Amino acid sequence: MFLMSDAARTVRFEPPAAGIGGMVISTLEEIMSTALMVVIAVAVVAVLAAAGFLLWSGLRTRRLRRRFGPEYDRAVERYGGRGAAERELLTRQRRHRRLDLRPLDPRRRERHREQWTRIQEHFVDAPEEAVGRADRLVTEVMGERGYPTEDVEERIAHLSVEHGRVLDQYRRGREIGRRAAEGTASTEELRQAMVHYRALLEELLAVPEEEGRDGPGDRIGAGGRATTPREGDAREPSG
Repeated sequence: MFLMSDAARTVRFEPPAAGIGGMVISTLEEIMSTALMVVIAVAVVAVLAAAGFLLWSGLRTRRLRRRFGPEYDRAVERYGGRGAAERELLTRQRRHRRLDLRPLDPRRRERHREQWTRIQEHFVDAPEEAVGRADRLVTEVMGERGYPTEDVEERIAHLSVEHGRVLDQYRRGREIGRRAAEGTASTEELRQAMVHYRALLEELLAVPEEEGRDGPGDRIGAGGRATTPREGDAREPSG
């Protein structure tokens, strides 16, 4: 009979240690490689998203500057930064779209022009009273166009969307009118108030493009503003 020795009976079969270690290292390398690719992909997406946001933000800023004119910078100063100012201006645009704005009937437009001519003539004898009448006429035309006229701040906010380039003149005209009522405005200041009121009045009385194609006169272009060479060129009161 064949007998195994004690040494033979104690032999154990174990896999090579180096083989297990290599597999573990390889697995870890694959995991790390995948994780690195995920990190890189996330970083690329974040960079692209940031670039897209900056591009969109820049385009929005340019559109708002073009539409609101000087009112954009005024809003930035008032609300303490570009972000807050642009949110306010966008809110004004949304509210403005809900208004039922309409052009004036040609006969009403001509009637208001005649009223303005009489107010200018009245300025010679009673400048303070003429400035008050000018303010009331501008407010009347606003109402006929569909703008709210009860609250001054709301009125100015709505006007800023389409008439931002002359709105500061309207503010100065109102301020001079307030001082005129107190008896503290000079004749030259009253004359300037008339010029300021006329700047906005001319835009409010501008002829829509479709109505003015067959004849001369102020026309309303994109944004609701007059587009003739006389835009913003307010004539001073006679006298």
